[in-house]
Amino acid sequence: MKCPFCAHQEDKVIDSRESKENNVIRRRRECLKCTKRFTTYEKIELIPIMVVKKDNRREEFDREKLLSGIVTACEKRPVSMDVLEQIVNDIERKLWNNMNKEVTSEEIGELVMGKLRDLDAIAYVRFASVYRRFEDVGDFLDHAKTIIENRGC
Repeated sequence: MKCPFCAHQEDKVIDSRESKENNVIRRRRECLKCTKRFTTYEKIELIPIMVVKKDNRREEFDREKLLSGIVTACEKRPVSMDVLEQIVNDIERKLWNNMNKEVTSEEIGELVMGKLRDLDAIAYVRFASVYRRFEDVGDFLDHAKTIIENRGC
């Protein structure tokens, strides 16, 4: 590590601490030449997950965008924010564990629908109606009937 004050190449680590989220290590260092102290941060550099959209555009996976869509589907439903964040955590973990660093928006949509199907039927239908882009009310009703038959309602 190069000293930011004198550009000397050698230093010693005085203190190391992990962040609360355990994703960054803070190191307090002292230059062996000028004895000034400075702080560095280490984090793992991850290759971003790229989402392949329906029109073949690629964009970086955005956790907040995913959460926003799920929150919208669950609006005015008895579902806590903690549960919604856990859904996003589960989906994000599944994407990171996948060795392929590209995922289609359809795959993400299916993962969300699977989670919402088990959580809240109304939220599921709301999300599915936007995600599946039903052509008319008949398509929507057919999908709703399938949900009712599968849930035994």
